[in-house]
Amino acid sequence: MNIIRRPFNDRNSYDVVYWLIGINVLIFAATQFLGENVRHMLVLRLSMIPLLIMREGQVWTFFTYMFMHANISHIFFNMFGLFIFGIQIERQMGSKEFLLFYFVTGTLAGIFSFIVYYFTGSFVVALMGASGALYAVQLAYAVFFPNNIIYLWGILPLRAPIMVLGFTALSLFFVVTGGGGNVAHLTHLAGFAFGWLFFVIRYGISPWKRLTGRY
Repeated sequence: MNIIRRPFNDRNSYDVVYWLIGINVLIFAATQFLGENVRHMLVLRLSMIPLLIMREGQVWTFFTYMFMHANISHIFFNMFGLFIFGIQIERQMGSKEFLLFYFVTGTLAGIFSFIVYYFTGSFVVALMGASGALYAVQLAYAVFFPNNIIYLWGILPLRAPIMVLGFTALSLFFVVTGGGGNVAHLTHLAGFAFGWLFFVIRYGISPWKRLTGRY
């Protein structure tokens, strides 16, 4: 069997999503309650800052930026999305596979963002947040459960593929128009794209066929 598609030998759930949420919350709490010096240190050492990668070789921040959040609304919506979608995806994939999916897509989204920042001269931006990996998780939800209904804002019923493609189109719109404030829409799109490639390479699944019901 192709090693790239070799499955893990267990599909037990180890509550990985809860651990991820807990770690994110603990780091955010440290930035808020342990003083300005601690916050400054964590921002510099965990956020993905292109200038520090080039000057000091902080390549670990391609990974750690996923655990940093700017404010309470940032972490709340990311962790809420991870809770809603991640638990079901972890149960579907298994915990080890979910961790692989989450970290591969999030890390590659960070690396891609760095490359874009480098070539556009955006050296002092601080990339933080789990949104890149979360967009991949949302894609996975729509791929595995294309007929499920999601109530957007608890009111508007949408099929999972419509919601995911709608959010992705919105991020693309903001990237093209330059809108959206300080939100890293390009990282969102990168997470979505690498999640898509993960399904193609790892599972041999066409996400497009799953999203459009042609499987």
